[in-house]
Amino acid sequence: MKKYFVLLSCLAYFFTSSYSQRRENKHYSNDVVTNFYDSLAQKSSAYYANYALWNNLDTIPQYSEIPNPDLYKLFVPPTYYQEPIEEISNIDWSPSMYTRNRSAAIDSILCFKNDSCPSLPYDNLEKSKATNSWVNKILMNVYLKKPEIVLKNEADFKNLKFLDDNKIVKRPKKEDVISLLEPEAPVENLNEGELIVVRPNFWTHKGNGYAQFTQHYISDNWYKGGESTNALLSGLILEANYNDRQKIQFDNRMEIKLGFITAPSDTVHKYKTNADLFRITSKLGVQAHKNWYYTLGLDFKTQFFANYKTNTNDLISNILSPAQMDLTLGMDFKKSNKNYTLSLLTSPFAYTFIFIKDNDRIINTTTFNVKDGDRTANLFGSKFTGTLQWKMFPSVVWDSKLEYFTTYNNVIANWENTFNFVLNRYLSTKLFVHARFDDGVALSGNNHSYFQIQELLSFGLNYKW
Repeated sequence: MKKYFVLLSCLAYFFTSSYSQRRENKHYSNDVVTNFYDSLAQKSSAYYANYALWNNLDTIPQYSEIPNPDLYKLFVPPTYYQEPIEEISNIDWSPSMYTRNRSAAIDSILCFKNDSCPSLPYDNLEKSKATNSWVNKILMNVYLKKPEIVLKNEADFKNLKFLDDNKIVKRPKKEDVISLLEPEAPVENLNEGELIVVRPNFWTHKGNGYAQFTQHYISDNWYKGGESTNALLSGLILEANYNDRQKIQFDNRMEIKLGFITAPSDTVHKYKTNADLFRITSKLGVQAHKNWYYTLGLDFKTQFFANYKTNTNDLISNILSPAQMDLTLGMDFKKSNKNYTLSLLTSPFAYTFIFIKDNDRIINTTTFNVKDGDRTANLFGSKFTGTLQWKMFPSVVWDSKLEYFTTYNNVIANWENTFNFVLNRYLSTKLFVHARFDDGVALSGNNHSYFQIQELLSFGLNYKW
């Protein structure tokens, strides 16, 4: 009887000890997992705080640990890595090493609770190796104790590729609304409760100025003969354009061009003009559909200086002689890009007014489509105007303007082309070619064609704003 009682007592003690040990191990395991998550949370918070300090240029931290990228395995979703298994499967491994390494990993996790973690060697190339081994011990403990939280496998990452360019969503460009707003007057002494109304500014202004010089010298005994000449070309272009980004566009452009050339063969005049233009162009457009606008256009042009026939005082042209004003009504197609700006204005209703101030002194007013003895001319018809500014290359810009006006009896066409070869911000070379056709001009003995052409090549200063 006593033997049975002793045997039952031993069995009861054995089961009680096993149950207590399992409860202790389970509690210990839960503590490990809890401490593991808490330590990662604390470390993550510290890293994000450090990132914020180092990314803020206005704040220079006195001391901050730079985040260690070798710890990335602890911050990504729990993943099965082959390296921790290979580490403990090494031929140098033994059960005692596993127990020792496991205890070290647990101590490393628990040390975050009281900030008593030993510092890792950050000053040499052994840092990554030591840190990686430390991380592998922690991961191995997770694999053994909580395998159900390991959702990923390292093999899933081997075939990953970067996104194609067409799959990357780029951030859309935002309109700089602040640049469109400016107060009408400086605000001073603003009292609380006062309301300020700021109106948007839809005007843009730009300009271009240049002064270019050419020189050609020939000695008196040059074997082919000829004469020395000097030429100066200057110009100014100012633009003020209005665009409310909805319906209305109002474009304004003023162009001034002056060119002088020495004339050694002219015994009466020392200098003559080879370019003389003053022109103002305005277009008011109301959007009809996308790039199409109902447009009312006004163009006025004349010159500044008198121009005489060689070796005589016979006046060919002068200021307001002629003066021409064009009024057009039609549809304008506009399109612009970073490299070009295009405008195609078709005007079925066009009116041209020509005025000759010095009609009694001009030797031939018919060259301006004004009858002899008359001071003015009125022409009705249709007109097409095309303008193009094309940045062909980073250093080559082509400005072109084509005008075709017809009264259905006569045609007046002008095609102006300027090629600007930009050397730098202040120096450039310009090639100007102006072709003209006018079959309303009476042909004479020295003039057998309705086609006219002018060309000018110059080099000098150029500034654009």
